[in-house]
Amino acid sequence: MAPVSLQLGDLVWGQLGPYPPWPGKIINPPEELEKPHGKKWYFVKFFGMEDHAWIELEQLKPYQAHKEEMIKKTKGKLFQRAVEAVEEFLGTDKGKDQTSSHSSSTTMNGTTAGLTAASEWQPTASGPLKDIDPHFHHFLLSQTGKPDTCYQTITKKLKICEEDTGSNSIQAADSTAMNGSITPTNKKIGFLGLGLMGSGIISNLLKTGHVVTVWNGTAVTEGAYLGRTPAEVVSACDITFACVPDPKAAKDLVLGPSGVLQGIRPGKCYVDLSTMDADTVMELAQVIVSRGGRFLEAPVSGNQQQSNDGMLVILAAGDRDLYEDCSSCFQAIGKTSFFLGEVGNAAKMMLIVNMVQGSFMATIAEGLTLAQETGQSQKTFLDILNQGQLASTYLDKKYQNIVQGNVEPDFCLKYIQKDLRLAIALGSAVNHPTPMAAAANEVYKRAKALD
Repeated sequence: MAPVSLQLGDLVWGQLGPYPPWPGKIINPPEELEKPHGKKWYFVKFFGMEDHAWIELEQLKPYQAHKEEMIKKTKGKLFQRAVEAVEEFLGTDKGKDQTSSHSSSTTMNGTTAGLTAASEWQPTASGPLKDIDPHFHHFLLSQTGKPDTCYQTITKKLKICEEDTGSNSIQAADSTAMNGSITPTNKKIGFLGLGLMGSGIISNLLKTGHVVTVWNGTAVTEGAYLGRTPAEVVSACDITFACVPDPKAAKDLVLGPSGVLQGIRPGKCYVDLSTMDADTVMELAQVIVSRGGRFLEAPVSGNQQQSNDGMLVILAAGDRDLYEDCSSCFQAIGKTSFFLGEVGNAAKMMLIVNMVQGSFMATIAEGLTLAQETGQSQKTFLDILNQGQLASTYLDKKYQNIVQGNVEPDFCLKYIQKDLRLAIALGSAVNHPTPMAAAANEVYKRAKALD
């Protein structure tokens, strides 16, 4: 059972969601870091990890009273190292803390003159974590195992306009990125990920006069500054964008050694352009905001050519003020952008859009092969579609590629299959059937199996 009250300086076991309890000490938070609203929270610095998080009172237990229970329950080298760090701390402060802890401690609303250096706020963003599982590091900075519940405690910090349940958009004229009519922001821009989409995005940011620092393991972009690590880029820039292929890559980029989180401090902004599931986006938002950062999800709809031409469609959600701050960047890389409200909405919308596009393309492919098998002209089939009610820029592009025999991919098979899989899971989460997407997904899975 959780204690009725705790004091600054108390040693505790902190429980975050489904993760094992971890030893820590209640300390004063940095002045610029807001306390979550609603329930009673304590700011805990964890032993053996040099990390910290807000934790609810119900998820805290006194260290000594539950020590044996916790040690029996949890194993692992990192856990053993943490317990050893607590015991070393107790040995160092033995006598001093035991005789004066209650007289020198105050509650979280007060201050303490007798805290040792070990309990003071010490940011860790200046250097990489060593020998730490990046996903466990994420646990230390999470606020609960239920992202949708916890996220309500930080919506004020994200400044989401709750009354805006529709969408607002920032329009950009066609080829704006080419004609130089955009006034670039004076903020320093960072960009992580120079893949098929990222390279075109960075090129358009540079063309429109934005100051950009990039990080990537292989590519070098002319005109951009080069950061050695994601953390270094975030530290050096006001707004950092990221564009990576899937949820795992997005987590690794933020939570891994020398990752984004190590460069986040109050006021730093992080905008993720990747397509992933809403749960992952909300987890990343939590850890960014827990460090005092600002977060915006902004997955982009389009292919490599549209990225190169600055004609992407951006779906954004999260910090509304940050969305406005990104205005010149979004105009440089896209033809339009939409603001969809709270974090998670953009991820859901993007998966639905890609689900429709993926299912549509699978149907077109099925029609082409059936036309061939029945002796019909594939070109005529495409001509009919392209002149009828299904005519679209998407179909026209596919049509031109097919009739010209252009087999260069503008979207990777493994990524559309990933998006369909995530879209089907999204439907399952709300008990909504997605039979068309499921059928298309099987087609793409088969194509992947054929390499």
